[in-house]
Amino acid sequence: MTSPTPLPTARLGDGFTVSAIGLGAMGMSAYYGASDEQESIATLRHAVDIGVTFIDTAEAYGPFENEKLIARALGGRRDEVTLATKASAETDDDGTIHGRNGTPAYIRKAAERSLRHLGTDVIDLYYLHRVDPQVPIEESVGAMSELVAEGKVRHIGLSEASAATIRRAHAVHPLAAVQSEFSLFARDVLHNEEKATLDELGIGLVAFSPLGRGFLTGDIRSVDDLDPEDARLGLPRFQPQAIAANLALVDRVNAIAAEKGATNAQIALAWLLAQGVVPIPGTRRRTRLDENTAAAGVRLDASDLARLAEALPDDEIVGTRDYVHHEVGVDR
Repeated sequence: MTSPTPLPTARLGDGFTVSAIGLGAMGMSAYYGASDEQESIATLRHAVDIGVTFIDTAEAYGPFENEKLIARALGGRRDEVTLATKASAETDDDGTIHGRNGTPAYIRKAAERSLRHLGTDVIDLYYLHRVDPQVPIEESVGAMSELVAEGKVRHIGLSEASAATIRRAHAVHPLAAVQSEFSLFARDVLHNEEKATLDELGIGLVAFSPLGRGFLTGDIRSVDDLDPEDARLGLPRFQPQAIAANLALVDRVNAIAAEKGATNAQIALAWLLAQGVVPIPGTRRRTRLDENTAAAGVRLDASDLARLAEALPDDEIVGTRDYVHHEVGVDR
């Protein structure tokens, strides 16, 4: 399948429109082992060529290196893309990382630094990467709102936040989006009232790791398929026994994909598109990018959606998605 031209768009909240499928750039600079910078740059440029104009990064990716990579790749095409980045764990200019910091002073410092690294005068979507339990969300969002008023940020959002926190934040300043892990392999947002809250308030949901951190592609059959430096090797679902157990679930998706004349990745992304969310699959290669964007042309009916959900029942998935229990479900 080839990528649709043009790629459809999707509406988040606060009047913000993006490409229906985005590109998560994290793996080009961090966490997934060695990468080819020239291919990463080519992939970023190819993304814009085919209509993937929603590019996601964060100061934590590198740290800083991913934002700088995007600036090198797309600096001359700034008007063609919508850039999303995030204030993350407190990070010194030398890259030393501390704990979460959602104070207004740090959010401002981080935003100014991201603007420099991205080589732009405005961030299209600025997220609080994780909620700081020591800082009322009203203070963090208030600082982000000031950045909007100053013209340095166009829209704001949160990442991995509970329904209660989303409501409190939205009352301070309209949220365009909340980013959470969401895939056939991780459906917490459907069970913890997060998506229902977002739908009620008119806030968009951006799905990171929409391919189950790559597992849903079917290409990861053992730990030997991962780079020795790949951070996924430290996650519960990527331990040998978990991989072996979960492969049976992925093979069920493969059977459905074969019926539809699509790949596993395309089916997994089409399932998310049918939920009305914007997935941001990460890739470092143009071939994968083309495969992922072709998901916009895959049509799933109600029976297909039900079969896919039934193929990966929550109680049969072995291993938690992460060691960290994020803010979801906790009112802070």
